[in-house]
Parts: sequence; structure tokens; C-alpha cells
Amino acid sequence: MHTLSYKIGFWSSVLLTIAFAVWIICFAGIALTSPLFYWTNLIDYLTYVQYYSQGFQNTAKFFMLLFGPLYVLLINSFYDYAADNKKVLARISLLFATAFALLSSLHYFVQLSAVRLSILHGQVNGLEHFVQANPNSIMTAADMLGWTLFLGLSSLFIFPVFTGDKLNRIIRVAFIAIGFSCLLAGIGYVLQIDILTFVFINLGVGGALMTVTIASIALFKRLKKE
Repeated sequence: MHTLSYKIGFWSSVLLTIAFAVWIICFAGIALTSPLFYWTNLIDYLTYVQYYSQGFQNTAKFFMLLFGPLYVLLINSFYDYAADNKKVLARISLLFATAFALLSSLHYFVQLSAVRLSILHGQVNGLEHFVQANPNSIMTAADMLGWTLFLGLSSLFIFPVFTGDKLNRIIRVAFIAIGFSCLLAGIGYVLQIDILTFVFINLGVGGALMTVTIASIALFKRLKKE
């Protein structure tokens, strides 16, 4: 494994962990400073946005915007880490990771730029089709496609790479958990079973991804010493 590759893997793992930690802090901040918003219509959403500060929301979106590209860097390092007979699986995982990053980053960039600026300038006609708060909006559907199907498939193709010691087994099990949690969350979204989507995206995927990033930090630190 090339020195540059495990350095990229290490720092992408660190930054992914930080991004998740900031997202959790922002999630708590939103819960403490504003009531939970349930989508009804665009007018109610605009009233909510104008009345309650969007600082935590925008910070969380910014770090999630970075999350996709960082995840691609991590999977690329795992491709170099993979044994020769499993590199084809890691390559497929990298392709699905790229699709996930494109959809997720596009979604959050649209929220931080076009949606935010449209609200700021009062240009809101048709905006309900792009607002993240609307579970049936185009951008929310695209984001869910990335976080459920493509992230799930990326995880299910990369997990066979990790075999051997305890640290590798932890990463392996965590990726399996991500894969199945993503797919179950996708089913919940399509069938409008909100509790299924919430539990598996926030708790299942979130917890398992945090496990992957922290364990990956330890893995790449060990590789550097070796």
C-alpha cells in the first residue's frame, strides 16, 4: 500500500469523524433551539425559517456536503488496501461511492445555495420541489437515493475486503450494518414508513458509519507504523 494512500485514508477518516461529530452537535442544537418542523406547505416552512435561526441547519448541511467527497477518498484508500483478488469488489464499491457522493453533495449544495438564496430574495415560486424539509421534493428523493441505494451498495461490496484481526472484523461488520440499514431505510422512504427510514438512517447508518471512521483511523495509524 502506497504511503500517500494510507495518509489520505487516515485524514479522510479523521475528517469524516469530525463531520459526523459536528452533525450530531448541530442536530442537538436544532432540537434545543427550535421546535421540530413537520412539512405541511411552503408558506409554513418559510415562516419557520424566518422565525428560527438556521445556523445549526446550515452548518450541518455544509459538513454533509463535505462528507460525500471524503467518503470517496476513504474507499479509494481501501481499494489500495484490498488484496489483489478483492480489488474488483473494492473498485465496484468506489463506483457506487462516487454516485453517492455526487447525489448527496448536489443535494446539500442546492440547499446552501439556490434554496437559501431564493428564500433570501423572496423568489419562492416552485421552491417546495427543492426544499429538503419537504420529504417529497425532488432533491430529497435524490439525496435519499444516494444515502440508501448507492451508499448501501458501496458498503456491501467493500466489506469482504476486511478479514483477519479484530480491527478488520469491526470494520467488516460495520459496513455490513451500513449496507442493510441503507437498503431498509430506502424501503421505508419509498413505502412512506417514516419510522423505518428515521431509525435506520440516523441510528443504523449513523452509528455504523461512525464505527467505520473511528476504526479506520486506528487501521491507517497501524499501517503507518508498519
